[in-house]
Amino acid sequence: MAMRTSRFDQTVVEPHRAWLDAVRARGQLVETGKFTDGSGGAYVILAENLDAARELVVTDPIHTTGASELTVYEWEITG
Repeated sequence: MAMRTSRFDQTVVEPHRAWLDAVRARGQLVETGKFTDGSGGAYVILAENLDAARELVVTDPIHTTGASELTVYEWEITG
């Protein structure tokens, strides 16, 4: 989950989308979307484990620029 910070700048959106496209091309991106209140968004990725997921998302430009705070949740798919 990505929540915008006070340092959010619209110029990070395109690099973030390019990052998502690259993750999607590697077959690791399942879903992505923004929250309707404009506070941030979320995406679902496939990773070997929680550490691998964290290592991946910290490379997202919305994180590296400080535009958003990222929280990674491990989700066990049961159905």
